Parts: sequence; C-alpha cells; structure tokens
Amino acid sequence: LLITYLFGSNINEANRWLTIPVINQAFQPSDLAKLALIAALAAMLARRQNNITDFKSTFLPIIIAIGIICALIGLANMSTAILLLSTCLLIMFIGRVPLKYLMIVVMVGVLGLTSAIFLGQRGETFKSRIQDFVESSTDETKIPFQAEQSYIAIATGGISGKGPGNSEQRNSLPHPYSDFIYAIIIEEYGMIGGVSVLFLYLALLYRGMRIVANSNKAFGGLLSAGLSFALVIQALVNMAVAVGLGPITGLPLPLLSMGGTSLVFTGISLGIILSVSRGDHQDEMQTGSAMNRPKLKTA
Repeated sequence: LLITYLFGSNINEANRWLTIPVINQAFQPSDLAKLALIAALAAMLARRQNNITDFKSTFLPIIIAIGIICALIGLANMSTAILLLSTCLLIMFIGRVPLKYLMIVVMVGVLGLTSAIFLGQRGETFKSRIQDFVESSTDETKIPFQAEQSYIAIATGGISGKGPGNSEQRNSLPHPYSDFIYAIIIEEYGMIGGVSVLFLYLALLYRGMRIVANSNKAFGGLLSAGLSFALVIQALVNMAVAVGLGPITGLPLPLLSMGGTSLVFTGISLGIILSVSRGDHQDEMQTGSAMNRPKLKTA
C-alpha cells in the first residue's frame, strides 16, 4: 500500500493502482489488503477467544493491524478505508470483543481517517463531497452534476423501466458502468429491478449470517461474517449514493459494476464464503455418520 501511494499509477488524482509490467494491467492493492485484513482479523479473534478481554495480548495487535491498513488505504481511498473500518468493527463485535475496546477502535479510526483527510491525496475531494451533500440537502441548486444525472435516471425509470439497453442518461452520467450503475439499472428496469437487486444483496447477507450461525469453527464463522458484511455494506453504500442518501463515494457495486480487481476479489470472497459453508456441511455429515455407525459388540 505504501509503495502504491508513493509510486503507483495516478488515475483520477490518486495513486491507487500498480501496473503489472508483463501484462500491463492495473492492479488495486487495497482490494487485496481488505481481504487480507479481514482474514487476519478473523484468525486473531478465533485464536484468542479464551482470553478475548486481555488488552495487551489480544486487543493491541488487532488495533495496530487495523490502524495501519486503514490509514494506508485512507491516504488514497477514504471511502474504502471507512468501509473496511466498519467491517472490522462488526467482526470484532461478533467475536465478543468488549464494547470499551470497540470504542477505542472507533476513536483511533476517527483520528487516523482525519489525519488521512489532511495528508492524503483525496482529502480535498472527500471534504468537498461531504460539503456538497450537506448543502444539496437544503439547496437543490447545489446538487452535484453526477448526483443530479443519477436522480434524473431514477425518476425517468418509473415502475417497470425503459427496457434493457434503452437508458438515455448513460450518455451524460459520469461512470454509469461503475459508480452509478444502480441508477442505470433503475432507469432500464424500473423500481421493480432496483428493489430486486436490493433484495438479492440482502439475501446474500442472510445466507452469510446463516453460515455464521451454523459454523462449528470460530475462524470460519468470523471470516464468513466479515466478507459478507464487506460485500453487502459496499453494495448498500453504492445504492444509497445513487438515490441521494449519501455523499458520492466512488465505491463500485459488487458483481454488477465493471471492474477488474474489484470483480476478481469479489469472486474470491464469495468462494471463501462457500468454502466455509461446504466445510461445515462436511463436518456435520461426518459427525452424523459417526453417530449412526453401528457399534461393535463385545463378547
């Protein structure tokens, strides 16, 4: 992440990408760091369930890892850093971390993200987006161009939409294939399509939580929870931005937005979640077979 910040490819006024020399493809290390931190946090919490309240041996390594990764990501991508911090808090809550420690994480996170706003490459952009959102809530003339075009797309979509491929706002809406794809979905498929997409993500969250509830291993359950939360929260934030419930973030819509690195790591996350579910199912089958196995009679 530090190498990316210092020497990465500058796209949209931020060094978020590293170019792979041989294939000449851009790679976003923050997606890998996000997946790695969630897995590491799940592993640390799983190993320390017996002494989860110990500050020095349990909580201190966790907060150091979260602080470093989120701060480095926040230097160039504030929205991803906030999303990752929120996901880590949810994992720690499920992992039975005491509330007072969670409050410490929140304070450290706020301090780190505030520093990233003033020191990072996108600090001014982040502050201007927050300011635009606050001002536009009371003055319609100050609605940003992207948000305005998104609202038009949603308003003209109606109940059933204009039909696949018949979007008109995609020609004027910036990034209609990534940041604001949800607005285009509503324009083409209407509120029916928009609500259907929302329920699909909620169904994904439900299935992820079912895996957590049925998991026999702490690591698998925490890992599944973290990855499920990361995907669904990102989706909800993207949809909230499109309909005007939040400031513009630049986060893609998982599985639907166009993107290379994001799509690859979304697929990896879903694969890990399914792997956890499969492992728990196999353990249940083996346990059931052992219980139903006829016992040898002793003479």
